[in-house]
Amino acid sequence: MEPVDLKSRIEIALGRGHLSHWQRQFLVDIHARLVEYGPNTRLTDKQRAKLFEAIGNVPPISQTPQQSQSPRWRQRRRRSPLVREARYLAGRFVTAFGIAMALVVGSLIYSYFNGPHTPYSSGRAPALPDAGSLKPLARSQFTITDGDTIRLNGVAKGTRLVGFNAPESIEPRCDAEGNLGRRAKARLKQLVATAKLELKMVPCSCPPGTEGTDACNYGRSCGFLVADGRDVGEVLMSEGLAVPFVCGSTSCPPTPSPWCAS
Repeated sequence: MEPVDLKSRIEIALGRGHLSHWQRQFLVDIHARLVEYGPNTRLTDKQRAKLFEAIGNVPPISQTPQQSQSPRWRQRRRRSPLVREARYLAGRFVTAFGIAMALVVGSLIYSYFNGPHTPYSSGRAPALPDAGSLKPLARSQFTITDGDTIRLNGVAKGTRLVGFNAPESIEPRCDAEGNLGRRAKARLKQLVATAKLELKMVPCSCPPGTEGTDACNYGRSCGFLVADGRDVGEVLMSEGLAVPFVCGSTSCPPTPSPWCAS
């Protein structure tokens, strides 16, 4: 789909309302990318699925009303307000229950992996790699996707920075996470703006044979990003903008996301 057509569909979806807070923020972010990068805009499979979930059956501007009025759309419009409300409340309940259970399980596992029996009981990220294994990186060679993800120029998938987890800024689970995620992203941009940067690529913590596929970290690579001799994750954690996230050699515990706890 052409960027111009996709932008128009996003604008129509934003104007029609009936979007959750995270959907509206997500569409605004994707629209800004399309405006800035045009045909060069890259989206992950997960982001593309979320995008079309949010814009639904919004028709392109070039279509006539008769063309855009598909049978499925007419069927949705005939649903009674009571049915729509019941489906909405049921969805909210399932989502809230799932988040609550994930937080409980994640907190237990997080406590286990960051207790005194782990190599990183201080709550810090893994030690930096040897200086000889770090490669110089110019600020112009990458863009920042999130507080813990960058994208190297010319690479289809992003690079997940290891040893920590930053709150989501694109698809937050609550307002608190979204606000903190935007702060973490802005702070990462500030850290790399004028610093001497170095990057160390490392294998992702995935089952053997899955590296580089969607089954391993959504196809992303993994690495350490060092600014003026200090791991950026360590800085973000020290400022309350990220939490430790230490994986094993072939798997990771549930991603710690404590920002939406009640």
